[in-house]
Amino acid sequence: MTHNYFSADRILAARGEWKENQVIVTDGEGRIAEIKDNKHFPSADIQRYQGALIPGFINAHCHLELSHMKGRIPTGTGLISFIQAVVTQRDIEAETIQNAIAAADAEMHKAGIMAVGDISNVSDSFQQKQKSQLRYYTFVEVFDFMQNNLCESSFQKAMDIFETLTLPTGHEKSLVPHAPYSVSQELFKKIKSFYSRGRVLSLHNQEIKDEDDMFISGQGGLIPFFESFGFDMSHFQITGESSLRYALPQLPDQAPLLLVHNTRTLSEDIQWAEKNNSNLYWVSCPNANLYIENQLPQYDTFRDLNARIALGTDSLASNWQLSILDEIKTLRKYKSYLPTLELLSWATINGAQALQMEDQLGSLEVGKCPGILQLDLREENQWEVQADTRCQRLI
Repeated sequence: MTHNYFSADRILAARGEWKENQVIVTDGEGRIAEIKDNKHFPSADIQRYQGALIPGFINAHCHLELSHMKGRIPTGTGLISFIQAVVTQRDIEAETIQNAIAAADAEMHKAGIMAVGDISNVSDSFQQKQKSQLRYYTFVEVFDFMQNNLCESSFQKAMDIFETLTLPTGHEKSLVPHAPYSVSQELFKKIKSFYSRGRVLSLHNQEIKDEDDMFISGQGGLIPFFESFGFDMSHFQITGESSLRYALPQLPDQAPLLLVHNTRTLSEDIQWAEKNNSNLYWVSCPNANLYIENQLPQYDTFRDLNARIALGTDSLASNWQLSILDEIKTLRKYKSYLPTLELLSWATINGAQALQMEDQLGSLEVGKCPGILQLDLREENQWEVQADTRCQRLI
């Protein structure tokens, strides 16, 4: 069997530290056969690179089906205006949508992404997923805007979409709630009754202050937003607690769960959620947070509480590109206390674990097919990602 030999100044070891003088040996399928000191391969034809070798990135949160909306929505409008723009710009020619989805999928592959946690409200992305070089965990979202009379039809619509997705090898799918403010208690019950143990769930969480305000006091912009679409919100009951405390108890106990965005999540909610579910991953999409709200989560709070963080891109409706490296660059720019090594863990192994794909992806380990990227980090920059850092896919 043909083997390939890769080496660089450093490699990102499985435990999240840099190692020097290492050679990664892969077979013809890209599976790692060996990782050893270069003295073990004196006569091998080693491909040597400057910088670092790392596993392929994991994009833990994306909306591939919105790729045709790139540049259509102004930045900084706030989430409520953003949602309204998305809802009112769905009527686009099918060929345009498919071409944009295919281009976005190719963009992610070129950017070194190996797998994607992808939201689907419609089936537009399913055709591309059948032939993609990426692995997808598709989250088919359900929402009824807190309208009990829409619960049954909303659930059935999502089920119809869910059942049309046939899965290529390595892909997964799950039926999930959209967000606390858009899912009634009755709809949560239906989602819970359908759930199969071990499936990963996803939930948009505490992206704006209005979300918590809605549940704590009935204030904020979400209730008027729903009423502007003709929904009757007179039945809505204030809980006096955060939106997360409304939603989490209605999900299956200890279900693997991605909490996405978390821009406004406070320490007490992180502690409470971690106490009630040990299978949480907090997914951050920095560029989308800046695009929509011009805000970022308080990452130091999550780190102080040892919360597990993964990275996503959100969609091209809310981002300038679909690149996990660019998400890291944004964090290095605005949250420079976050070291590159830690951010690479968020971007690789944490994302793989969040999507339950760590058996093959997320770290450079023997037996895995994680992809290999060359990251042009430099010693003079203390091996930290810079604004001009580039990555190249080797496998």
